[in-house]
Amino acid sequence: MADAAVANPRPRAPMREVTAWDQLKRNRNWLGFWFMVPAIAFLVLFLVYPLAKGIWISFTDAKIGRGGTFIGLENYEWLVGDTDFIRALVFTIVFTVVASAIKFAIGLYLALLLNNNLPFKALIRSIVLIPFIVPTVLSAVAFWWIFDTQFSVITWGLVKLGFLPKGGVINWLGDPFLAQCSVIFANIWRGIPFVAITLLAGLQTVSPSLYEAATLDGATKWQIFRHITYPLLTPIIAVVMTFSVLFTFTDFQLIWAMTRGGPVNATQLMATLSYQRGILGGNLGEGAAIATAMIPFLLATIMLSWFGLQRRKWQAGENTD
Repeated sequence: MADAAVANPRPRAPMREVTAWDQLKRNRNWLGFWFMVPAIAFLVLFLVYPLAKGIWISFTDAKIGRGGTFIGLENYEWLVGDTDFIRALVFTIVFTVVASAIKFAIGLYLALLLNNNLPFKALIRSIVLIPFIVPTVLSAVAFWWIFDTQFSVITWGLVKLGFLPKGGVINWLGDPFLAQCSVIFANIWRGIPFVAITLLAGLQTVSPSLYEAATLDGATKWQIFRHITYPLLTPIIAVVMTFSVLFTFTDFQLIWAMTRGGPVNATQLMATLSYQRGILGGNLGEGAAIATAMIPFLLATIMLSWFGLQRRKWQAGENTD
């Protein structure tokens, strides 16, 4: 029997041909792609599609309750001559530049300060985060009370200090210039913790041996910051300031809860004006055109950050020549 089994072995089953699908499933280079598929689908569904839909609506005369017809660049041509849009565009740029610059300066200072060996350092870091974790609307309501014409705590303090006569008031949110300063101050207060904590995380990655070597060479604190801290922190600065600018440029909640874009559209951002024209006014095409007009500015911010990071590739050991 054994000899017969050896002489007549059982025939092997024919091997199944390896298909392209099998190779894709087993290829390690494609493994990352499969893990990214759910995230890609989520972004396409909730980001790419609404963005494309909004751009399409901006080329139509759509209104709430009825579909629109294609009118080309008519909405954009009308915006060029709209004084309210021009004013909102200018204030949006001023609001973003001023608030982002001040947030970066104060945030960097706080990060350098918190990077030192301070007593109760963990508690201080937690306190610094409070403005960022408080809901935006709650912060806006608090600032709305702080800058209230009759009950402003700032006005009360100025009266107590003798800078204002008894019974004197300051129309913080009723005067166009003061209202602009008030909303910028509120945005700065909310954004500083994000910048400070993120830069502090970047500072934790800098090797202490670099500071020790510079100190032994007789470098001053300014020289250490200029030639060690700042260059090594540049990639983190580029990323954090990109997000800071994007958050500031599109800060709808704070403005809408504090001033509704007033007085006389003095604090109107492009985001609030788009909501006012598109949703409250019912002109979806016009509102979408205003929102779409924000895209070039946001892309410019992202590209500026990208090129800034490319110039610092030497930190990762790459050659930039």
